[in-house]
Amino acid sequence: MTKLERDLLDMLREDCRTPLEKLAVMSGATLAEVGEAIDRLEREHVILHYAPKINWDKTDREFVEAMIEVRVTPQREHGFDAVAKRIYRFEEVKSVYLMSGAYDLLVLVEARTLKELALFVSQKLSTLETVTGTATSFVLKRYKEDGVVFEDANTDNRLVVSP
Repeated sequence: MTKLERDLLDMLREDCRTPLEKLAVMSGATLAEVGEAIDRLEREHVILHYAPKINWDKTDREFVEAMIEVRVTPQREHGFDAVAKRIYRFEEVKSVYLMSGAYDLLVLVEARTLKELALFVSQKLSTLETVTGTATSFVLKRYKEDGVVFEDANTDNRLVVSP
């Protein structure tokens, strides 16, 4: 990977809406070089997706999010990959991570209601033959995600001084 590609990835991670012209100026490369580098990163599946970071608490959309610690039995010749693949294919699953420590997979799940999420865990996830246990934690409030702080930056937290 070239220095230009690393620099572009850092810039796009900060703001994926940055115009090519600005990326060229910031990186010191030509517009053509930046365009070719980004095309190459997309073709090689280094860049997989562009998406905004949304503060859902400021919308009327209601849903439940949970992080589920999953213990599994790895499959012969496939390890954890085959199990993870079965899990990430469920519509409710937003992310799956292989972890070290007390559990094997961390699964981030989203559902419209608590009942739907509970049914997912009890009827879909826990019933997989390789799953030996789960522990579910619900997201109550999001403070920071992917380096983005969710608190209102314009909030004045100074103490009120009165005569």
